[in-house]
Amino acid sequence: MRFATPRETVPLLLVAAIAAILPLLGSDYYLGVGFALFGWIALAQSWTIVSGLAGYISLGHVVFAGIGGYVLVLTWGAVPVWAGAVLGALAAGLFALLVGLPVLRVRGPYFVILTFGLAEFAKYVVINIENALGRFGRLILGGPPVETLYWAMAAAALAGTLAVIVTRRVRLGAGLAAVREDELAAETIGVPTVRFKLLAFALSAVLPGFVGALFVLRTGYFEPAQAFDPVISFTIVTMAIIGGSEDARGPVFGALFLVVLSELLWSNFPQVYMIILGALLIGFVLFAPNGVAGLLDRRRPSGGARAAA
Repeated sequence: MRFATPRETVPLLLVAAIAAILPLLGSDYYLGVGFALFGWIALAQSWTIVSGLAGYISLGHVVFAGIGGYVLVLTWGAVPVWAGAVLGALAAGLFALLVGLPVLRVRGPYFVILTFGLAEFAKYVVINIENALGRFGRLILGGPPVETLYWAMAAAALAGTLAVIVTRRVRLGAGLAAVREDELAAETIGVPTVRFKLLAFALSAVLPGFVGALFVLRTGYFEPAQAFDPVISFTIVTMAIIGGSEDARGPVFGALFLVVLSELLWSNFPQVYMIILGALLIGFVLFAPNGVAGLLDRRRPSGGARAAA
């Protein structure tokens, strides 16, 4: 069995090419845009593991990024900076394991509402902790330079893309696909659905924890309402819809499309920025439900057409 099909290598090569080209432009602006792009790719890929493959649509994925960022600021100065980022990733994964069993007992719209509520609950717990400590926002001074953070986030995007590719090709991916199609039937034929769902939920949390820590290092500031902002979860889902593929291509295409478009819209039409984005999302849902990946597939001739040609 090959490691990856040509279609699966496209997102890997695209992320690697963007990572190599942007530093050549010689501007911190492009490094900042690349940092944001890779962060969204990593978040969307992690979301795909549990929501795209297993069909459990999460609207609270930001909770893992917020936990990762909070662990980083709590350990700031006590451990090396990269150790703090890794601890943030592990804390997010541990949190997913602890809440996974009760949360994954429901699905459909109930799971969507529950994940959103869980993220909001975690946000206000952190806010209350910070208020009890007399802290109203924390500054992070002396963080790594933007070039270092850029390459770390590029590595996270590549790791997330590779994780989706590998997960789809191993037994876990086949089990998650069975859960998505018919969970009851999957249990009947012996698929360990509970174990697979919990493992996928934990795997989907680790990378956002690391990304959340990098976001805090980039901004140099941690504020709970910002770190746990539900708009982050909505943006992840939007990118998945626009990307339109359950494999690793969707998050890359969706994030690239939305980040580039956002930069153009924000600089030229700041007053109607969100209106245009909302209209685009509605347009994709109504007229291109398979997203950018579906549009590209439609332009390619089928195997029979290529053979006839």
